[in-house]
Amino acid sequence: MEYTGSRAYEENAFFDQFIKRRMRKESPNNLIEKPVLLELIGDITGKRILDLGCGEGMFGAELLNDGAAYYHGIDGSHNMLEKAKEHLAPYPHSSSSLTCIDLNDWTENASQYDLVLSRMVFHYIEDLEPIFNKVSSTLKPNGSFIFSVMHPTITATFDHFTGKQKRSHWVVDDYFSTGKRVEQWMDHSVVKYHKTIEDYVSLLIRSGFQLQNLKEGKPREELFEDVSEFNRRNRIPLMLILSATKK
Repeated sequence: MEYTGSRAYEENAFFDQFIKRRMRKESPNNLIEKPVLLELIGDITGKRILDLGCGEGMFGAELLNDGAAYYHGIDGSHNMLEKAKEHLAPYPHSSSSLTCIDLNDWTENASQYDLVLSRMVFHYIEDLEPIFNKVSSTLKPNGSFIFSVMHPTITATFDHFTGKQKRSHWVVDDYFSTGKRVEQWMDHSVVKYHKTIEDYVSLLIRSGFQLQNLKEGKPREELFEDVSEFNRRNRIPLMLILSATKK
């Protein structure tokens, strides 16, 4: 069975395993992706933030703790949002909200947010242009759009990888043949959609954004306790992280 979007997270065993992986000290989301995101986001004091694919809500809690005025998280998984409620519970009810909806069905409110975020979600979506157009509509003038995806060198092919071992080599093939890919991940067949770096940048431009920065998540040795893990992560980019502003 192939799982699309957030469907796999509705299976409790898969969800529990994901949360354990997400909380690992050596999780690349924590050691590689988040430091870059925080640099690109900058000062969030008083800002209204929309998080597309908010997951378990830990990042939302951090943003509120750092001074965000309002945080709205959207996710298609009920399991994820139940966990997000727990993480947002210490903050005033008026400072946050959560919506359970597939991002393809999300309807925007015009000019509501200063910042729209999305972390490692868009590679699960086949057609991003309607979503990028909605992001543009929901941002205030000069608002920021910052997102991360699996790096296209990773999504190009999942051949030669069973998902059962720690990955030690990578094959880049079929890079310009974009579209559906199936990854074996935590004993599930998960559907992802490969796009090139050029595709992501072109989508931003067509949707009325001005590109501000492009990062590939170069690992920082000082953040790693395990030197061998740093060396492994230094071999190939895992994430593509883009920052843009609404014209």
